[in-house]
Amino acid sequence: MNRLRHNAGRLNLRAVAGGSALLTGSSLLYYYYQSRDSRLQLDSSRDINHPANQRPPVLWTPPSRQDMINALKASKLVHEIKSPADLQSKGTEPQYDLLVIGGGATGAGVALDAASRGLKVALVERDDFSSGTSSKSTKLVHGGVRYLQKAVFNLDYEQYKLVREALHERKTFLHIAPHLSLHLPIMLPVYKWWQVPYFYAGCKMYDLLAGSENMETSYLVGKGKALENFPMLKADGLCGAVVYYDGSHNDSRMNMALVMSAVHQGAVVANHMEVVGLHKKAANEKTDVKPRGSAESPGVLSGARLRDQVTGEEFDIRAKGIINATGPFCDGIRKLDDPSVPNIVAPSSGVHITLPAYYAPTHMGLIDPATSDGRVIFFLPWQGNAIAGTTDSPAEVEQDPLPKEQEIQWVLGEVRNYLSPELKVRRGDVLSAWCGLRPLVRNPAAKDSQSLVRNHMVHVSPSGLLTIAGGKWTTYRAMAEETVDAAIETFNLKPQGPCVTKLLQLIGAHGWHNTLYIKLIQDFGLESEVAKHLTDNYGDRAWSVCSLAEPTGNRWPVHGKRLDPSYPYLEEEVRYVVRNEYAITPVDIIARRTRLAFLNAQAALEVLPRVIDIMAEELGWTNMHKEATFNHSKQFLLSMGLPRSKLRLSLADVRRGLLRKQTAEEGQLFSRAMFSPKELTQLRKEFADLDTNGDGVISPNDLQSALEHLDFANVPKVQFSLS
Repeated sequence: MNRLRHNAGRLNLRAVAGGSALLTGSSLLYYYYQSRDSRLQLDSSRDINHPANQRPPVLWTPPSRQDMINALKASKLVHEIKSPADLQSKGTEPQYDLLVIGGGATGAGVALDAASRGLKVALVERDDFSSGTSSKSTKLVHGGVRYLQKAVFNLDYEQYKLVREALHERKTFLHIAPHLSLHLPIMLPVYKWWQVPYFYAGCKMYDLLAGSENMETSYLVGKGKALENFPMLKADGLCGAVVYYDGSHNDSRMNMALVMSAVHQGAVVANHMEVVGLHKKAANEKTDVKPRGSAESPGVLSGARLRDQVTGEEFDIRAKGIINATGPFCDGIRKLDDPSVPNIVAPSSGVHITLPAYYAPTHMGLIDPATSDGRVIFFLPWQGNAIAGTTDSPAEVEQDPLPKEQEIQWVLGEVRNYLSPELKVRRGDVLSAWCGLRPLVRNPAAKDSQSLVRNHMVHVSPSGLLTIAGGKWTTYRAMAEETVDAAIETFNLKPQGPCVTKLLQLIGAHGWHNTLYIKLIQDFGLESEVAKHLTDNYGDRAWSVCSLAEPTGNRWPVHGKRLDPSYPYLEEEVRYVVRNEYAITPVDIIARRTRLAFLNAQAALEVLPRVIDIMAEELGWTNMHKEATFNHSKQFLLSMGLPRSKLRLSLADVRRGLLRKQTAEEGQLFSRAMFSPKELTQLRKEFADLDTNGDGVISPNDLQSALEHLDFANVPKVQFSLS
């Protein structure tokens, strides 16, 4: 009888959804074929000399940061020419076609697009590559189901175009960086029967808008299957669920792949390099820039003044065109060009939290489409843990915004609403929390930031500053292509070919395959988790990382010393990213080359001494500099959710293990699983009861004594095997 009821429920679920699916399918079939006809022809044009097919050597070593700075310095401005010798050498000085300001997803994408077209490109970033919004995303490669909802109910064509473009770019994204991205099923739980056709039709529309570029077909599951796939889900009142597919990625590693791919294509890049001024040609100087504005407009831009944040040195650079791709900070660069311009970006803050892995399945996410205040929240597996977010609140522009406790509690509350009451959602489970600024393009008619379109705009000032603002991770490539097209027209540039980034696989992708990690295990004797981590984060560059590995001296693993026993990051990675990925500060490593700060802020603080020691060996740091970088890193970790009480710890304190001791005294265990003070007290009591001789170890004899105390028969016959 129960089986009949269960089957009837499944039939009802399908029947309710069937009519809406049929209607949705017939009405959108046209768009499917339209998308099919315009899909990427990934198997066409396999010319080995084509830029999209040029494969970097596995052990390719990029130019050093100093080499990059020397290349930037070689470009002098006209007013620096003070002698006939200077004038004679001016003709051979490399004036750049484009100077890109900003090393996030958009800036790196623009640099790669332009360099792969044969243009001479320089890219500078004030902080580190992906140090802002690009490292603090929800880690999704998606079309935006929430935007589709707005497009349908508000009859908003702009939102519809955004979804269409994002779904198209999602396929390209997964193709060019398969090692950094993956297909992720996302469950949409249904607690009211009337929601079944509504959600199912929406997901089917999402599939059909993607057309032939769709990842997997969305589907319905009943209550039992939903709980089987997502055991942590609240069962009370659950009718079933709709599962659809989107992509997930490692945002900072993706950003670095874009930067290094741009370098491989010939771009000159420098992080920790700030633009402190913009230079303009005199009104009577010749220029190729197409005039904009009135005849009284100021001279066009001809270069910039740069300051090396590492050494403090300032110098100038010449460029035919300047692109402002600084995300939420773009108004600051625009005001260097013209202090009177109004702001065009309305920043919105989004807070995410990281929770232990047991909060979510390893291969399925969850979306709550209607939170308590009408927003959307995602709950996703990522890098061995679970992340939840995001909030959406108006914010001020700042470099490392702190997550507000109120917003952390809001996210925890929404997670609590969807999970089983048997799973206690605790503040102590938050391993990390961060706040990212979304660079939303301002809409004067909007009253709140939720109504702002996550679209982008390209704007050229009268002096020729080309600003690309807005957008999101998924559409970075299309934004970059549009920006470079506009730059070519505006600055009268002469590219050697068309855009090739639809086919251009990024650094690490060429030799990557799903079983590459097995070869690393066989060749280097790595732990399975470590080998998988290396191939998923570096692709075929994992061979280069492993080439630096020293023997552990143990039977297993043979190579690979972890920075922290709970996470797969290796000491060898620190050396690799310093030598090959322009890591300059410890924060560059713990937050962006590895993602430890995003996974566990206290673990990141714990490994800082070792990271600093290795960097000191590579970069020749003094003890004073090591202390300074440690203090800077502590301040940064506040923005990742580190408690303020940890700021009192010195480098020597953490080295001596004082952080671990302090954490235990505060009632938390330093691991992926964290316990409340009450739970920790109970665990210690139970351990003490089992540790009969008080030596701090539970031995087989202790277990036998405990069993005898509980009146178990035949205890002497029990054989214990400790592994």
